[in-house]
Amino acid sequence: MSSASEADANGGIGIRADAVGLAWAIRKGTPVVALDGVSCAFAAGKVTAIIGPSGCGKSTLLQIVRGFLAPSTGRIAFVGADGHERPQPSMATVWQSFNLFPWLTVEENVGFGLEIAGVAKAERQRRVHEALAAVDLQGFEAKLPRQLSGGMRQRVGLARALVMNPDVLLLDEPFGALDAQTRLVLQDQLAQLVESTRKTAILVTHSIEEAILLADTVLVMTARPGRIAAEIAVGIPRPRGHVTTSSPEYAALFEQIYGLLRDEVVRAMRGDEKGA
Repeated sequence: MSSASEADANGGIGIRADAVGLAWAIRKGTPVVALDGVSCAFAAGKVTAIIGPSGCGKSTLLQIVRGFLAPSTGRIAFVGADGHERPQPSMATVWQSFNLFPWLTVEENVGFGLEIAGVAKAERQRRVHEALAAVDLQGFEAKLPRQLSGGMRQRVGLARALVMNPDVLLLDEPFGALDAQTRLVLQDQLAQLVESTRKTAILVTHSIEEAILLADTVLVMTARPGRIAAEIAVGIPRPRGHVTTSSPEYAALFEQIYGLLRDEVVRAMRGDEKGA
């Protein structure tokens, strides 16, 4: 059974940010404001992408949702299908860096969380094999991370998150360290997984293409201090894949998001120049 009453009987757990702010204290001078009054919602059973200039607080917001950072102001709330607040649900994160244990095999890396949780060996092996099948890594169970390509290592990281059957999946630039060709293939693969599992998911990305292919909603953030500049619904029917990028609907969404981002990126660059 998953936490939060099995994600509210498979209806999913939604997440709400209420006026969330975060200021980093520094040794001298005024604290650096990373996030300022961020209010937004992450719909249950849907994928929400967060996109914005470098340094705008995308990953910081994700870490606040995860509970790794406490906001200076505001709060995060988890909401059930009836609209009432729930305890923090189970979550799993896929990071940009692979974060695999180099001395463990693929099978052992994926099953590590289950072992720590005390899951019996037979059940652990069944779930690990299912997770590896979901990311097309059957036959690589006995390999060590150093024997895998970057794309395969990231798929191991994704399997390690999926095997825990979390209520909420957090994706922090999951393909940012990969080459362009591998990234395209894994975007398609992750799109298929997202469509089949229908988990509540938050995707932090710099890629407009990735946001459109994977998300139901795109949140565009301003340059620091990070605020929500726009919330854009992605109405392109699923399934989506690389072929989607040739459609007029995709082109229109890309231009809309790029138009919002362009001004914020320029503002962030000017801010960097002043601080140099």
